[in-house]
Amino acid sequence: MLMANASGSYGAIGLVMVISAIAPFVFLNRQGQKQIGITKPINYSWLLIAFAMGLMASILLYVLGQSLYGNGYQNWYHYIGKSYKIPIGIGARDKAILFAIMAFTGMVFGPIGEELFFRGIVHSSFERSIDQKNASIVDGAAFALTHISHFGLVFINNKWSFFTTPTIIWVTSMFLLSLLFFACRKYSGSILGAIICHSAFNLGMIYCIFYAL
Repeated sequence: MLMANASGSYGAIGLVMVISAIAPFVFLNRQGQKQIGITKPINYSWLLIAFAMGLMASILLYVLGQSLYGNGYQNWYHYIGKSYKIPIGIGARDKAILFAIMAFTGMVFGPIGEELFFRGIVHSSFERSIDQKNASIVDGAAFALTHISHFGLVFINNKWSFFTTPTIIWVTSMFLLSLLFFACRKYSGSILGAIICHSAFNLGMIYCIFYAL
């Protein structure tokens, strides 16, 4: 991800997400898939709740970033948004098409691959030796630290920089978001709850980058 931020090429990231999404169906039997949450939801209303909460979380994180850092690169959405390369002066129709493409990829590839890995494989593996609560802390910490590659260690003006305080806020937010994803998995009874919440968060983030910044 760090190299993708520097080069602007995200093909390798997409490949990793696809592999993460496919791996459980290749390497796990049906019982293993069920253990990591690949099963029908037991509470379908939680899928709607998950979508609403993911969307709300993305907006709250936008408001926090704008309140603290405005449109500077210390604002996580502003920095992430620069990688989208939205042309200055782009027309409304072309912008809507670009948004639809970015929203689709952001709602499908990342959420499925990351949730099957973090809330699925990682969580279930640790849950065997520690309780469910501590397992959610472990997978949440791993998820949050991984996202320093999205924001924290930043590539600006052809050099790397590190924003200490904004990074702490971002990583803490990602950890809390991870706990939310797990709650959606737990109460829906399926990894689908976590995927939908994550997809909704990405949708809200991308919308804010395109239309609110």
